[in-house]
Amino acid sequence: MSKTGAKGDATAADAAAGTASVEDPATGLEATVAAYLRAHPDFFDQHADVLGQLHLVHSSGAAVSLIQRQVSVLRTQLETERGRLSQLIARARDYESFSARLHALVLQVIAAPTLEQVRAVLEEALMREFSAQAVTLKLFAPDSVGDDSDPVTVAFRDFLERKHALCGPLDEAKNGILFGDVPTDSPDAQVQCAVLVPIHANGYCGVLAIGAADPERFRPDMRTDLLDRLGEIVSQKLLMLPPEAAAAAAPAQPATAAPQVEPEPSPPPKRKRAKRAVPE
Repeated sequence: MSKTGAKGDATAADAAAGTASVEDPATGLEATVAAYLRAHPDFFDQHADVLGQLHLVHSSGAAVSLIQRQVSVLRTQLETERGRLSQLIARARDYESFSARLHALVLQVIAAPTLEQVRAVLEEALMREFSAQAVTLKLFAPDSVGDDSDPVTVAFRDFLERKHALCGPLDEAKNGILFGDVPTDSPDAQVQCAVLVPIHANGYCGVLAIGAADPERFRPDMRTDLLDRLGEIVSQKLLMLPPEAAAAAAPAQPATAAPQVEPEPSPPPKRKRAKRAVPE
C-alpha cells in the first residue's frame, strides 16, 4: 500500500468517524478503531497479547464449534492460573519482607545484654510488625509446673509442652493472666486473639504472647514456622543469660520454713586424774 493511498484511507476513515461521532459517540469510537486496524493490518502481528484477549465468533450462526469452546475454557483456566500466580508472588514477597525484618529482630535480641532489654526489644518490634496491642514474656519456675495450687501454671500447663506456636482467640482466664497488667491505648483496644510462642530455657519454661484487638488478626490456620524459629532464638538467648536472671523473671514461689535442728548435747567434760605424790 502506498503512502498516498494509506493517507487517503486514513483521511476518509477520520471523516467517517467524525460524521458518526456526531450521531453516536460509541459508534464513532468503533469506526475509529476499525479505521485504524484497516490502516495497520499488521497490528495483531505486533501485539499478539491483544489478539489473545479478543472474543471471536465463527461465522456458523448460533452454533459453537468445539475448537471455539475449547479456547474459551482454556482462556478461563488461564485467567484463573494468572490470579493464583499473582497471589503466590504477593505472598512470597510478603514472606521475604517479613523474614528480613525477623532477621533484624534476631540481631537485636542477640545483642541485648539483659532480660529486661530482651523484653523491650521484643515488645517494640513485635507490636510494630504485627500491629499488636500487647506483647508479654512470662516465665515459670521448674518446680511450679506441677503445682496445682498455682492458677497461672495450671492454665498453661498443656501449652508449655508444645513445640509449635498457637494462634487464635483467648479465653477470659488466659487473657487476664497474660495481658491483665499490660496497659493499652484505649478501652476498645482490648486483646481478642493472640499468638502464643512456647519458650524453654535454663530449666524454665514460658510463653511469648502477642495480642491483638482485631479478632481476625491471628487465625488458627495461620502458618507459624517463623514464629517457631523466633521462640527457639529467644530460648537460646535466655540460655546465655545468667540463671538468676530467669529466676528473677519467674513468679516467686512461697518459701518453706527450714526445719529446726536441735543442737546435739555436748559431751561431759573429762575429769582430770589427780597426780599422786611421789614419796621422797
